[in-house]
Amino acid sequence: MCQKFTPDELNKMNHQSKNDIIFQMQDRLDKLEHDYETLIEQIRLANQQKFGRSTEKLSEIAGQLSFFNEPEAFCDETAGEPDIDDVIDECLKKPRRPKKKGQREEDLKDFPQEEVPHDVSRDTLDAAFGEGNWKTMPDEIYWQLRFEPAKWIAEKHIIKVYVGTDGLHQDEFLRGDHPQTLFKGSIATASLEAAIINSKYVNSMPIDRISKDFDANGLHLSRQTMSNWTVWSAERYFTPVYDYMKARQLQAHVNQCDETTVEVIHDDRPAGSKSYMWVHLTGELSPDPKIIVYEYQKTRHSDHPKSVIFCGQFNTYLSFSLPAPAFSLNPTLPLYLLGTSRAMPMIHKR
Repeated sequence: MCQKFTPDELNKMNHQSKNDIIFQMQDRLDKLEHDYETLIEQIRLANQQKFGRSTEKLSEIAGQLSFFNEPEAFCDETAGEPDIDDVIDECLKKPRRPKKKGQREEDLKDFPQEEVPHDVSRDTLDAAFGEGNWKTMPDEIYWQLRFEPAKWIAEKHIIKVYVGTDGLHQDEFLRGDHPQTLFKGSIATASLEAAIINSKYVNSMPIDRISKDFDANGLHLSRQTMSNWTVWSAERYFTPVYDYMKARQLQAHVNQCDETTVEVIHDDRPAGSKSYMWVHLTGELSPDPKIIVYEYQKTRHSDHPKSVIFCGQFNTYLSFSLPAPAFSLNPTLPLYLLGTSRAMPMIHKR
């Protein structure tokens, strides 16, 4: 930090001392401007890395016109010459098709319908046309779509209890069937948990926002309660489905996998630690069902795709994008690699 002078100290200084202070201030100002420009550049690069384009294939450079090689890029000598009729037909604007009659009714046919009549009273008709001087014409129909917010229904399950009063079963109790619940002693239902999961993982809403949205509709559920329900559902109900999907995926002839970085809030590691989300999916041209499996791991070590593929005796092709030294293979295992001997996709052969 530079030294600060009082007005009295400045008045007592000679001319040379004041010049020295001014020169020092100029040097400091130049350094601050340089640091400021460096900081702005770092922020720009960080935003580009986080939000900018990250694909490995670029058809053009962002911010640069294809001035030099655009004709070479689009040149195709095998393409035939267009006919004059085709060129003229493409230039002619196609006439707009008239709207299909009854299309709106067709679009709304699957929604629950409620008729709202708008009639004219007999007294009004007699006053307008004279008594009896009118007849009914075909009705005019207008469609509207009404939205009703989510509503909550509290299910009160009444379990009947009976007791024997005589005979061999005297003083024995018999109860009706107890309702099946997701979690013991919980008010959660399958539809309620499905709404939470849909909002969180389909609509990408934070748990806190879902809680506030429910609270605005008269239902108070804390973030902890909804988080507990979601974790319990994953552990008790979704894990068997997840395991079956992985087993079914390994029956496909071709599988692909790749990883991307993610940040996790609580992972028993310091904040900002880099984690990875592995994605395993069946090949696009595979006749098997389209299956996509996500797998969270703390690293991008080669053991992770190995553990998925080598968990059973499966004969499958695997395509992945790890660098060659990062994936060591045991040739005795039943794995055949797609693309190259190092199992890299063909894009890395450039």
